[in-house]
Amino acid sequence: MLLTKYTHACIRLEKDGHALVIDPGGFSELEVALKGAATVLITHEHEDHVDRERLPGILSASDGMQVYAPEGVAEELRELVPEAAGRIHAAAPQTRFSVSGFEIRTYGGQHALIHSHIPVVDNIGYLIDDNVYHPGDALIVPHRQVVPTLLVPVHGPWSKTAEVIDFLTSVRPSRAYPIHDGLLNSTGQGIVEKHLVRFGEQYGTRYQHLEPGQSVTV
Repeated sequence: MLLTKYTHACIRLEKDGHALVIDPGGFSELEVALKGAATVLITHEHEDHVDRERLPGILSASDGMQVYAPEGVAEELRELVPEAAGRIHAAAPQTRFSVSGFEIRTYGGQHALIHSHIPVVDNIGYLIDDNVYHPGDALIVPHRQVVPTLLVPVHGPWSKTAEVIDFLTSVRPSRAYPIHDGLLNSTGQGIVEKHLVRFGEQYGTRYQHLEPGQSVTV
C-alpha cells in the first residue's frame, strides 16, 4: 500500500488501483489528494479535517466517490451536496465495513478535550486493512488490535507532547509517521519528533518524518 502525506492531517492510500483519502481538510492539497479517489473518510467536523468549501464541488463532480463521516458531518455534507446524498454515509465507532479496495475498522467516539468551555464533538479513528491507523483528533489506542502503521498527531491545541509519546508507546506500531503538524514550524516539529524517534526506538517503533507530498510503502 502506498501512503502519501499531505499538509496537516490529510493522508492518501493507494492499493491495486484503488485510492482512499482521509481527512481532506482546509490546510491540505485537496485537488491533488482526491484525484481519482473512490473513498473519503472523515474523522470529525473541524475545518482542518473537512474542507466545506472545496470538498462539495469535488464530490459533486465525481461519478462515484463515497464519503464516510460521523453522523453530524454526513448530514451537513448531504445538505451541501444533495445530488450526492446517496454516496455520503454515517460512520459509527466500533464497526467494520468494506469500501472499494479496502477494509475499515472504526474506533473512538469523541474528540480530545480542548477546554471545558468548548463542546466535545464526535471523532472516529479509522484502521485501514488492519495496517494503517488514523486516529483523527483523539489518542485512542485500538483495543485487541496490532497496528503496524500509526499516524501520529504530533501537535494540537488539545494535546501535549507527553500524551503524544504515551500514545505512540502504547500502540507500539512497527512504523509511525506524523499527521496534525500544520500548526508547527520546522523547529517545533523537530523538537517533538526527536522525542518520538527516541522513545519509539525503545518500544520497537521506527518513527519517520514525512514532508507534504512525500510517499512511503507500508
